[in-house]
Amino acid sequence: MANPKSRLGKGLAGLIAGGSGKPASTAKKKVAKKVSVKKTDSVSDAPAKKTVAKDGFPVEEKKPDFLELPIGKIQPNPFQPRKEFDKSQLKDLADSIQSEGLIQPIVVRESNGSYQLIAGERRWRAFQHLKLKKIPARIIEAGDSSAASMALIENLQRENLNPIEESMGYASLVRDFDLTQEQVADRVGKGRATIANSLRLLTLPEEVRGYLSTQMLSTGHAKVLLGLESKQEQALIARRIIEEGVSVRAAEDLIQKVRKSGKAKSGSSREPPAAEQAAIEDIETRLMSYLSSNVALKHTPKKGKIVIEYTGNDDLQRILEKIGLEE
Repeated sequence: MANPKSRLGKGLAGLIAGGSGKPASTAKKKVAKKVSVKKTDSVSDAPAKKTVAKDGFPVEEKKPDFLELPIGKIQPNPFQPRKEFDKSQLKDLADSIQSEGLIQPIVVRESNGSYQLIAGERRWRAFQHLKLKKIPARIIEAGDSSAASMALIENLQRENLNPIEESMGYASLVRDFDLTQEQVADRVGKGRATIANSLRLLTLPEEVRGYLSTQMLSTGHAKVLLGLESKQEQALIARRIIEEGVSVRAAEDLIQKVRKSGKAKSGSSREPPAAEQAAIEDIETRLMSYLSSNVALKHTPKKGKIVIEYTGNDDLQRILEKIGLEE
């Protein structure tokens, strides 16, 4: 007798057939010469302002806005929205600084006898990589809220943030400084709707936020996933989007089907007991996780059926291979 799996595979095959720089060893003295500023701008322990005599009249002399600061006296900004720094990009930046010098100084503010970064953390880290002792810096006066806003704005302008880092930056301004979404929008020069939509990304499951951070999912996909209420379904569909390369438009259609399926299940005439419903949902969850497809289990004490959704011939082929009916 012929293998039933083989015969089934042949039949399905017939059904599907119609579809379808310079070396790092460069002397450090050369680097220091390129990135240094005038000696008269060197940092000192003198107070910010002092009174000196000029033609017999006292005048105020201000500390210069640009100084060459010791690397060790600079601390990172605790409100820095960017959490990941690519090592290879830092190496490239360090090589560029070593070859061409520092084009733009970092921006800091004075804080408890030292300095806190506002803008330029990548440049600061590159100097540490080169083991340089001092770095040109611009010193400004700024409160915590302003420092956080400027750090976020600099990263947004340089397009260095992934969508989740951007969302967390906005959330920090709202949470830590009691700003409204309108005030955040004004601070960073964005529309209020942009801020609101970005903050919604933080409601996605941690797994999906990870896909966004690593650019495995686009912001467009994430916005579509927010149309699903279940975090479990959001994670499931996110995996399908990645595995199958689903476009944003196709993801919208897929999610519409999922939502309609949910409404159909909720409109069923027979309401199973709570324990039975919990068991059904557990089986559905395990099947959906295994098949990476939306699955509905129709169960009664006497009979039932399992409905597995698929999108197109390729998706059907994938499911068949998953359950062992195709090789």
